[in-house]
Amino acid sequence: GGMSFHGGFLGVFAGVLGFSWRNGLDWLRVGDAVAAAAPIGLFFGRIANFINAELWGRPTTLPWAVAFPGEAASTCPAGWEGACGRHPSQIYEAGLEGLVLFCLLALAIRRGALKRRGRVFGIFLIGYGLARIFVERYRVADAQFVTAENPLGLVLRFGETGLSMGQILTLPMLAAGLLFLFWPWQPRDPA
Repeated sequence: GGMSFHGGFLGVFAGVLGFSWRNGLDWLRVGDAVAAAAPIGLFFGRIANFINAELWGRPTTLPWAVAFPGEAASTCPAGWEGACGRHPSQIYEAGLEGLVLFCLLALAIRRGALKRRGRVFGIFLIGYGLARIFVERYRVADAQFVTAENPLGLVLRFGETGLSMGQILTLPMLAAGLLFLFWPWQPRDPA
């Protein structure tokens, strides 16, 4: 849970730094522009995950549960009655990381977030981080972390609860988002 996006994020971040340096641009401004567009890609990426029946959620009996094809997706815990419906966690992520985050960033931009370099990037990091931490509660954990004693595949456990790998990898993004959002010594741009 999470390593593909987080690795891709680091690659994009390195690309922003390299592109900005090579072209003499302010990397915070470029980061703001990339962050403003990122939810569109996240939305379509998660819809593709749903169409491809990958990254599905945990078993559920909720009325909107989806029965995904394949043996792994249709295998539910012992004693499960009926078809093995799962949380459509890809749709949850498309909605939160895509639509909601896009609207939040658009509102922030309309209210002047671009007047301060890095603010849109910070809002993106916080918004994505909160959405990802929430949705991870409904996603199936990576198989290497799931055991009979740890069926939820939590990497850090605190009794019956804990954090998945995706949540752990998201924590630095939240911290960086707060830094970009509240960076007190950053000068305000005129305009």
